[in-house]
Amino acid sequence: MSAGTLYVVSTPIGNLGDLTVRAIEILRAVPLVLAEDTRHARTLFSRYEIRTPTAALHEHNEARSAPRLVARLAEGQDLALITDAGTPLLSDPGARLVRAAIDAGIPVVPVPGASALLAALAGAGLPIDRFTFFGFLPRRGTARQAALAEIAALGHVSVLYEAPVRLAATLADLAGAGLGGRSAAVARELTKRFEEFRRGTVDELAAYYAESPVRGEVVIVIGEGTPAAADPAAARDRARVLRDAGMTRRQIVAALVAQDGVARNVAYRLAHEISPESEDP
Repeated sequence: MSAGTLYVVSTPIGNLGDLTVRAIEILRAVPLVLAEDTRHARTLFSRYEIRTPTAALHEHNEARSAPRLVARLAEGQDLALITDAGTPLLSDPGARLVRAAIDAGIPVVPVPGASALLAALAGAGLPIDRFTFFGFLPRRGTARQAALAEIAALGHVSVLYEAPVRLAATLADLAGAGLGGRSAAVARELTKRFEEFRRGTVDELAAYYAESPVRGEVVIVIGEGTPAAADPAAARDRARVLRDAGMTRRQIVAALVAQDGVARNVAYRLAHEISPESEDP
């Protein structure tokens, strides 16, 4: 008996008309659809007369559900995986199940479609031949500072997801990390009735959204940039401050390169000089 197939199906990010014909056919044909929120799935299924049963698969039950679902696939049953909106696994559940299926020799077939990441890039008006996707940033602490430093160090476009209530704070943090002069775009409510792209520098967008709270899903696209040159003595002092804040060597290097314009080989040397006994995880 041959194994079943796990279909990873993209669904609309707002406009229900964006479900592909192939996705509809697969969602109708499989015996079970795994959905992040079965109530949310019912709205989509009602629109397209999809009567397939659903089961919840989300961040709280994925780890314990994956072995059972892989067993069903191994017995020859096909399954489809969807998220609330867009492409599964991109800041959404599903990675554990996909990895477990692959490890068990189960075919995994992506069914492409809507993606907030790609829609935002398409409308941002920035060079997109290269980009790095960061998803949602850590909310606080050294992990957040390290992520901001990594974004600032990149020479190409970065893309972030953010909740509307944290948009202004994240833009302010990006500006504080040295990205204030970079071109950027905030994409909101993509494919929906009140879709909006607002473009400007990070500083301009931070000032605007500090005074203009928003609703709806948000994507931030940040343009490329080059850090300014650094003063060697100031760089050493800065490295000590970062060490005392609890950063690892790797995080110190990233911050020095991004925020202080230190050459990477110099930053590496400084990080090891001021923190010789540290070990990165």
